[in-house]
This record gives sequence, structure tokens and C-alpha cells, in this order.
Amino acid sequence: MTPTLFQKLLGASFYSLPPAVRALHGVRGHARYAGRTTIVRGRNPLARLCARVAGLPRAGEDVATTVAFDAGPAGETWRRDFGGQPMRSQLRRDGQLLAERLGPLQFRFALHVHDGAIWWHATRVRLLGLVPLPAAWFDRLQCREAEHAGRYVFQVEAALPLLGLLIRYEGWLEPAGDG
Repeated sequence: MTPTLFQKLLGASFYSLPPAVRALHGVRGHARYAGRTTIVRGRNPLARLCARVAGLPRAGEDVATTVAFDAGPAGETWRRDFGGQPMRSQLRRDGQLLAERLGPLQFRFALHVHDGAIWWHATRVRLLGLVPLPAAWFDRLQCREAEHAGRYVFQVEAALPLLGLLIRYEGWLEPAGDG
């Protein structure tokens, strides 16, 4: 069987991950997960504008969340819904990096496994696929995926120099049937 995107990127360390994380990143074809998320947005007006341009969800407590995964040999599409607010991204492999396209931004992430969690570290970012943005701007972009009480859990935080927090969201997901 052909390895999934995350199996290819993480290699043998993929198999040391907790079952809920392996299951989510072991999806082939279509799958749908559902859960809850708490979302905090930055207060700086420019940070709010940046978050809006990137298509990030509005703030909310205990927001109903679904993610529909479409995973194939060329990559994955994640269709997130945060209480009626869609956020779509496309993921693929770029050498040893995870490439994610989210709105007008294209990210390259180095992934590593530590203490049973996947950590994402931004190494490159481009605007509209053409304009490179300084990697140092994204030092405070942190993503962590793990398992808690048998559920897949996630935590994402993005902040920019001078602007501060753009968004912080965390929550859990569990299988909800086919997408």
C-alpha cells in the first residue's frame, strides 16, 4: 500500500505516534472528523486584517468543528468548518517538507515527532506563490498535534513581529464518518 503524505514525511517516527494521530494521518480517500475548537484572535487591527486575508476563522468558545479530508497520491485537501466558517488548505510533499497552501499564503513546514506529538515548524512562506516573506516573521507560528483521552487534539498559534497574535486555536477531533 502506498504510504500517506505524513507517513512519507515522518518515516519510521510516524509509527511511534499515538493511535488517534496515526489514524487521522493514515486516511486514504475521504474521511470526515468532527469535534470542538476554541479560537482566540489577536486584538491589533493589522493582525485582524492579516487573519481575515488569510481566511482564518473568527474567535469563539467551544465552536463546532468539522474537517473533511480528501487524501490521494498527490497530496491532501483539508476542508475545515469552524461553526459555519470554512477554511480550506491543500497539502503536498516538497522534498522533506510539508507544503501547505492556505488562502494567498504558501507555507513550507519541517515536521518532527517529539513526546508522541507532531510539531510543525515554518521554514519558508510565500505570498501568492511569488513573493518570499522573511522566515523570521513566522518564528511564532506553532502547530502541535497529539492525542489526549483517546482523541486527536491540535493546537495552532500564529503571531507576527510588531502585530502580535493573529490567531490561536485548539481543540479535538474524532472520526465522524465518510466525508
